[in-house]
Parts: sequence; structure tokens; C-alpha cells
Amino acid sequence: MLYNKVFPHKSSHTWVVFVHGAGGSNVVWFRQLREFKKHFNVLLVDLRGHGKSKKEYTQAEIYAFDEIALDVIKTMDHLKIEKAHLVGISLGCIVIRAMDKLAPGRAESIILGGAVVQFNTRINALVSVAKLLQTIFPYMWLYRINAWILIPYKKDIASRKLFIREAIRLGEKEFKKWLRMSTEIKDNLQEFLIKEASAPVLYLMGDRDHMFLPTVSNLVKKHFNSKLEIIKNSGHVCNIDQPDIFNERSIQFIKSISS
Repeated sequence: MLYNKVFPHKSSHTWVVFVHGAGGSNVVWFRQLREFKKHFNVLLVDLRGHGKSKKEYTQAEIYAFDEIALDVIKTMDHLKIEKAHLVGISLGCIVIRAMDKLAPGRAESIILGGAVVQFNTRINALVSVAKLLQTIFPYMWLYRINAWILIPYKKDIASRKLFIREAIRLGEKEFKKWLRMSTEIKDNLQEFLIKEASAPVLYLMGDRDHMFLPTVSNLVKKHFNSKLEIIKNSGHVCNIDQPDIFNERSIQFIKSISS
């Protein structure tokens, strides 16, 4: 089972499960935890190979993206959490969509921050270059370059530093595993572009998220079950750049669904 932290609420029966992105850990939610604990039961997890969820996996498990999503579902099962509102950031959003595909109905609502919904030309180029150079350059060089491309603005320096710091904790082996899963992730995204989630979806995107905001804007126009809210003065990691707004809009959305 994944390493996890549970924060029970005295009276609420509503659960919120947070899913971080590749190269992160449950630490990325430190600006959400205090506020969400006031209203809901909260579950934080470290995805396999991340944070404190370190263990050896078989070759098949390592490169199966759906297994990463199943890890979270199994953790919910172990804790007897039948349904929950799922909150993700960056590549964690793809994990949540995979969870919904594998276990439809488990999500009461889905909140996707800095969502990655499609590999556009620039992302495909980044992945291709990273695959080509991974045997030549140290992985942290590649990660730092990606961090500067995804989060280029000086105003977002705090989120960029956290992005890089968590990547250092991830390690080279796990970085390369995710890089090798890029084809499978891309295939999942193609499916998610066509098929809507089984629960209402709120996309929270920073207005400076130049890499992913355009594709999310186009997707929401085609999906009836989704809506987009743009957070001003924020980059890709909007839960860190503008935590108060991220928290307020997320909690409001969850309560509107729960009621």
C-alpha cells in the first residue's frame, strides 16, 4: 500500500483525496491541508516511487501506468473510503483520470489543477529530447530545463524551486521510469480527450500556464461535464502560486456537489 496520511474530520463524511504529479510527493499540498481539514476528511498519498512510497516493483509493474492509478484505489479500499472528491495537480491529473477509468463512480467530483490533457507539439518535443539526452546528461539537468520551460516566469519562482527540489528526492531511476511511460500516458490522454469523466470536473488553471491552458480551454468546450476557472497571477502549479484562490474555488465546488 502507498505511504499515506489520513486527517479525519470530527463530523464530515466527505472525503478528499489529493494526488500529486510526477516528481512530487504529498508535500506539494502543504498549502491546501490546513484549509481542507476544516471541512472534510483528507487523504494524502505518495505515488509509487515517490516520497516515502519507495519499494521494488516487477518490470511489468514499473512501466504500467494504470498500476499507478490502481495503487491509489487500493489505498482507498484499505482505508474503506468508498467515494471521494479527487484533487490532482499536473501529471497527477492523468492519474486521477486513469482512476476514474478503472473505477468509475468512485469519484464524487474531480478537481484538476495545472492539468495536462494533451501532449501538444512542444510537450512531444520535450519528451523526445529528454529521451535522446538521458544517457548523455544528468537527469537533473533535464529536469531543471523542463522546469524552466514549464514555469518560466520570475513570479512563479517558489513553485519552480519546489518542482526541482521534489525531483531531486525522486531520483534518476524513477525519473527514467516515467519517461519510458510517456507513450502509455499519451495513449491515455487520447482516450480522455474523447471520453468524459464519470463525475463533474473543475479545471483550475493559472493564466500564465502557457503550455497547458490553451488545450484545457479547447477541451472544456467539448465536454459537457467540465468547467474551467482561470486563476490570475499564477503559473502551472497554481495550488502553490495562488493557494487561497485554489482552496476557495475547490472547496466551493466540492460543497456544491456534496449538497
